Amino acid sequence: MADELIDIANKKGQFTGDVALKSEVHKKGLYHHTAHVWLYTLEGEILLQQRAKTKAIHPLLWDVSVAGHVDSGETIKQGALREMKEELGYDLEESDLIKIGVFDCFKSYDFGIIDNEFHNTYIAELKVPISQLTPCKTEVEAIKLVNFKTFENLLSQSKTNLHFIESNKAYYLTVLKTIKQQLAL
Repeated sequence: MADELIDIANKKGQFTGDVALKSEVHKKGLYHHTAHVWLYTLEGEILLQQRAKTKAIHPLLWDVSVAGHVDSGETIKQGALREMKEELGYDLEESDLIKIGVFDCFKSYDFGIIDNEFHNTYIAELKVPISQLTPCKTEVEAIKLVNFKTFENLLSQSKTNLHFIESNKAYYLTVLKTIKQQLAL
């Protein structure tokens, strides 16, 4: 886990002006912001990322196309674009990002990480073939496109199939619904 500086927020998500190392943020359970970007195609597919096997939290499970912490001094959109470039080698513009909401994710893990995150969530159209993406091997084990029906089927069995992060089911359904609305499906 890289130990970059993170801007601290309060319980309502407002920045406090304080800064801490990422390791300290997770050790103390300090509130902070992350950026999530869900990529979709006009054909009705969603790009999923399989988390690297070396990740402390939910290794090898499938999740959001791109996600990461917003570094100190960055805007949330800047963090989203940086993460997109780092994790998939894909360049987007701020105007490509459609914000769909901020979702609380407050969880503690037995191995000492306390995540008190505000997931600033965007959707964006994937405008290149998946073969043109270059996943970062320290972050991403694999990527794949799934159609909406497959996404829903995998999600409906998430308690037993070890595919998605089961506790995020409501979040995933909200994202799917929003992408469908964006495509008017």
